[in-house]
Amino acid sequence: MERHWIKSYPPGVPADGDWRQFDTVAAMMEDAFARHAGRSAYVFMGREIHFSEVDRMSTALGAWLQSRGLGPGARVAIMLPNVPQYPVALAAALRAGCVVTNVNPLYTPRELEHQLKDSGAEAIIVLENFAGTLQEVIARTPVRHVVVASIGDMLGFPKGALANFAVRRVRKLVPPFSLPGCVRFNDALAEGRKLSLKAVTREPDDVAFLQYTGGTTGVSKAAMLLNRNIVANVLQVEAMIGDEQDARRRTSGEEQFSMACPLPLYHAAALVCCCLVGMRLGLLLVLIPNPRDIRAFVRELGRRPVNWMTGVNTRFNALADDPEFRKLDFSRLYWSSGGATAIQQAVADKWRAVTGNEILQAYGLTEASPVVTSTPADSGGFTGDVGLPVPGTEVEVWDEEGHPLPPGQPGELVVRGPQVMAGYWNRPEETAKVITPDGFLRTGDMAVIDERGYVRIVDRKKDLIIVSGFNVYPNEVEEVVAMHPGVRECAAVGVPDEHSGEAVKLFVVRADPGLTAEAVMAHCRAQLTGYKRPKQIEFRNELPKSPVGKVLRRELRT
Repeated sequence: MERHWIKSYPPGVPADGDWRQFDTVAAMMEDAFARHAGRSAYVFMGREIHFSEVDRMSTALGAWLQSRGLGPGARVAIMLPNVPQYPVALAAALRAGCVVTNVNPLYTPRELEHQLKDSGAEAIIVLENFAGTLQEVIARTPVRHVVVASIGDMLGFPKGALANFAVRRVRKLVPPFSLPGCVRFNDALAEGRKLSLKAVTREPDDVAFLQYTGGTTGVSKAAMLLNRNIVANVLQVEAMIGDEQDARRRTSGEEQFSMACPLPLYHAAALVCCCLVGMRLGLLLVLIPNPRDIRAFVRELGRRPVNWMTGVNTRFNALADDPEFRKLDFSRLYWSSGGATAIQQAVADKWRAVTGNEILQAYGLTEASPVVTSTPADSGGFTGDVGLPVPGTEVEVWDEEGHPLPPGQPGELVVRGPQVMAGYWNRPEETAKVITPDGFLRTGDMAVIDERGYVRIVDRKKDLIIVSGFNVYPNEVEEVVAMHPGVRECAAVGVPDEHSGEAVKLFVVRADPGLTAEAVMAHCRAQLTGYKRPKQIEFRNELPKSPVGKVLRRELRT
């Protein structure tokens, strides 16, 4: 197929590349550890951890895992928020030859049990704050080995002891738990240092991650992401940056760029774009364990200005509204990257006014490892699109019958490239529904591709609202409503209607306590055609969100 977007690539971005520079993700990580050994890799609660330390600790923990009989192909679950133990555990499991399955620490017992059983995980590394959830289900899972981490493990003495005391005794964030036979994180490291990490043979086509989807259409499924999928996507993202990072380094004089990482590392987007790309580029990641705590988030940014900010629409909005955030120095903030959900124009405008920085959107999904498109740094400003396909990637927009549509026409976005998953773990029928015989992944997202090759996501196919036969895209309604100065957040969903089949229902979180439904409706009448206007408006104090910060429309529909 003709990849007409290549002509829109900035200087330095290749049309294609060698996506198999490394056989495994572990080999790519080891290369980064060697090249950046003297640099700081992470900062957490004021403590900097060097790449060389991550290298040594992951070697020790990997040897410990092997000593427990966990080798090539064994599944290891990692149930950690954004703490420095995460990259250590990640590298350890992969270097031992294991398959990683990332677990959301906020899972309920039911959700955790499903993932541990479905993946066949034999070991889990969990923060003690969430060990009580594991206690409830472990007897019904194949888990045989448990490593329990604590907040202060890698902070040294006395800071680590003080942090643990505050978390356990003062804030009472560690419920009592009993996991007989569990090993403390630092004890596992100490044991592993006495052992040798055995070399293992893993191939590009071996599974590296069982990365679970959100389960929005039923039970959560695991995308089988092969070594070659993840390696390719990291290199594709690196290639998309082109000459931008080097040019910025020359003009700024910065020796090492830093990136704020509020997106959870267990999520595919942060796993690749923050953790693994960060290793590849030698970035310093500022770990934000709880981005919903805006006050603590802003304090961390105040202590250490960052060059690169990542986030989602709701986080950018909350930060830009925070009075203390507005006081920060943004002179060294060069890039702001948004993803996971659409960035609204009103939020992008607010962010620009506060920081002087444009939000550059990207698009991806777990099944594509995850990055599919990215906005070039020289795009000139926020336009609402999600950029160009990353090098080596093919995209098309199809109609309901699977026929490609011309530029400018909306349809389902399909993707083919080296980053597309092998399929769903133990679910061949589900795999056949989304991967075509010729290798295209059906994303379920409605999109438009313009003449230049830029992709605009219209909405999720399943979120489409059909009013009297007309298509209404919730993203469009939400973007218009968000422009009203009295609106902080909003979400639109479809509800049954006896006259039109479906109607638009709008949920609004007020920025102005005096905002009325009549005022919102008047705004919509001025901006939206009749069938797109909300028929119902409900005010709420907050909207349900995923840990990443996505508004959960499915919960609003129930």
